Amino acid sequence: MPDRIPTPIALPDEGRERALASLRQFFAEELDMPIGDLKATLVLDYFLVELGPAVHNQAVAEARRVVEERVADLTDVLYRAEFPRRGRPSRGRR
Repeated sequence: MPDRIPTPIALPDEGRERALASLRQFFAEELDMPIGDLKATLVLDYFLVELGPAVHNQAVAEARRVVEERVADLTDVLYRAEFPRRGRPSRGRR
């Protein structure tokens, strides 16, 4: 499969605004470096392009693991042994 240019994860408008506000707050409080909307947008876009695929893949792997565990549980609940008396000694007969 050829290498593909990563597509950034799209955030809904509300989520994007909250992420930008969080970035501005982080830079101001933790790094003592207030940043404006443009820098916050550049940082967010960078992280979505560079780190987004790795986070996405990890989330998909975790979801797959949970689904596989649930399917295994269903197998235990739904399937019944076939011919369950086979292999057991009969009562009264030898």
